[in-house]
Amino acid sequence: MDWQLTATTIYCDAVDNEVTLLVYKDGSAKCTGYSKYGESNKEILAKRRSKRLKQQLKCDGPECYRVTQYKDRLFTKEVKKGAREQSVDK
Repeated sequence: MDWQLTATTIYCDAVDNEVTLLVYKDGSAKCTGYSKYGESNKEILAKRRSKRLKQQLKCDGPECYRVTQYKDRLFTKEVKKGAREQSVDK
């Protein structure tokens, strides 16, 4: 891998807002939505936003399917890229 960190911003329907998904070279991942809406001391922000929007908002946590799908897609690309590079080298 020739990257240390990669990120993308998506619309997250769980919190009805844009969030940034961060994936690190070591395989760890973060979502800015979790730090804003999901941590127990900040859930009040999600509750206030839910009340204002008149719909239930709840962060799915650090391993929600959005984070997992993005991370899996990145590492799948890296594996395919590595396989192509190895076949060219032979």
